Amino acid sequence: MVRDWIPDQPGAWVMALAPALAGAVCGSAWSATKPDAAPSAAGWWVLACWALCYCVEFTAARWLKSHCAARYLSPAIGYCVALAVVGLPFLVMHFDVLVWAPIYVALAAVACAGAWFRRERSLWANAAAVIAASLMATITLHYAANSPSLPQASLPGLVLVLCFAATQFGSVLFVKTMIRERGKLPYVVASWIWHVALLAWWIAAADRSWYLVALGVILLVRAIALPLIACKRTVKPVVVGITECFTSLIAFGCIIANVLIAL
Repeated sequence: MVRDWIPDQPGAWVMALAPALAGAVCGSAWSATKPDAAPSAAGWWVLACWALCYCVEFTAARWLKSHCAARYLSPAIGYCVALAVVGLPFLVMHFDVLVWAPIYVALAAVACAGAWFRRERSLWANAAAVIAASLMATITLHYAANSPSLPQASLPGLVLVLCFAATQFGSVLFVKTMIRERGKLPYVVASWIWHVALLAWWIAAADRSWYLVALGVILLVRAIALPLIACKRTVKPVVVGITECFTSLIAFGCIIANVLIAL
């Protein structure tokens, strides 16, 4: 069936692709402004490969969650073939990308375990997904910049990774307080503590840029206000989804702006 081939979670698409896209944008900006860099499409090539990786993960997770139902096997195989077609030429040209293979093999194993045991919504499975997506920021940054002064692991890349990981895991906690764990005080407290710590970190680290401080305030207000509103009246999941859509866009813009100022 056609719908078995299409990842149907817009929020997951955003969380999976936003860090990689941010890395490609910042890397391209670096390439355009630094004398030791040369224009390269490699970062965007990695982004395309990562989008296919997400499709592989989504369809393979469905197959594993169903305990290997034949219905879900074809989409998983199809996306694996597409990934091989797009990714193998990149691997041949950029063999050094395999330095990241051990980390992603471990994260893939966690994702597979979460799907098989039907715990893909657990905090540990969510954390693995956030780490996998966030690490892509430094990878696409490196290949898009195409500069010897910006290695696989760099300070701008680390900033991107940490900012996306922190905001995305905060979103995981927030969404749980509004939907699956609504009304459970430990999750609400954990979400509030996380967002307060995030804002404090960004205030302490603020130098020339206050984009992250503004973002931290927005995320904290969201994390506090909506659960309190939900105590008084029903907040539909679609409202939570729309809120997450806007805050994800704001986070994407603020994180990129913070890095671009420092380049």
